[in-house]
Amino acid sequence: MKKRYRAGRIGEEIRRLVSELLLREIKDPRLSGIVSISAVEVSGDYSYATIYITVLGEKSQEGATDERKEEVLDAFNSAKGLIRREIGRQIKLRHVPDLVFKIDTSLEYGRRISKVISDLEKKDLGDEY
Repeated sequence: MKKRYRAGRIGEEIRRLVSELLLREIKDPRLSGIVSISAVEVSGDYSYATIYITVLGEKSQEGATDERKEEVLDAFNSAKGLIRREIGRQIKLRHVPDLVFKIDTSLEYGRRISKVISDLEKKDLGDEY
């Protein structure tokens, strides 16, 4: 239990640090627009950290295209060395975890579920009148 709590704290610290780097240090044009770090999961042995990235489309109500998501993943993979170096320097871990970047699709999934529910409610209301 204690080890899991520490992994959660380290994950939150990595999320904060990578978000700060995204704002101040990483100057990649592929990361322009609405890109944020939604969560970080650190493995139990601290050997790797999965960083979940949220990418929104041009309008905040729509998801980003698959090409845009690939661009963002490529940009983060290009900046992996800088990110790992800063994690090691600022968080002071004995071994800096390997970083794995993934697109967080939970926002898009939530929108799809809301749309399905809304469509069902409209259909039910239409049957009554």
